[in-house]
Amino acid sequence: MRGRLVVVSGPSGVGKGTVVREVLAARPDLALSVSATTRDPRPGEVDGVHYRFLGDAAFDRLIERDAFLEWAQVFGRRYGTLLEDVEEARAGGRDVLLEIDVQGARTVRERVPDAILVFLRPPSEEELRRRLAARGTETGESLEVRLGEARREMEEADRFDHVVVNDRIDEAVARVLAIIDAPDP
Repeated sequence: MRGRLVVVSGPSGVGKGTVVREVLAARPDLALSVSATTRDPRPGEVDGVHYRFLGDAAFDRLIERDAFLEWAQVFGRRYGTLLEDVEEARAGGRDVLLEIDVQGARTVRERVPDAILVFLRPPSEEELRRRLAARGTETGESLEVRLGEARREMEEADRFDHVVVNDRIDEAVARVLAIIDAPDP
């Protein structure tokens, strides 16, 4: 039996990584597709665990080989999901979890119509601002740019199969797990 593809998406700073980490802790049978990126690692990030950190030339070669299920340029850096990783896990019967941006989720919907798309929404714009500021990676103008993009992305929530408000992490994780565990329609 072929595994399903579950996409967790939402604006930067909404807590996608935290929710996905907790979902994987509860369901170690799920396969996580580790995205490739051209950005530099943040403190504590490990190559091959958090992302596959690639140079521009290596990323370009993967694009030329059509090796990505989806890829996009986000805030001046490129991110992508390697098709081979996803297909190998699904062919082996494992459900695959993707943590990607909204633009990437759109592409996955086009290429994998049976994918289950989950939009993670912040409880408020003020809370999203607080979370982004707390990361320490955004200040001033870059924070405002991310918030502007988040507003635009939140307008696309109705294109997703499910919307989960990430107000309390335990509740958001429980909702995502319930979506994953629901029988196929």
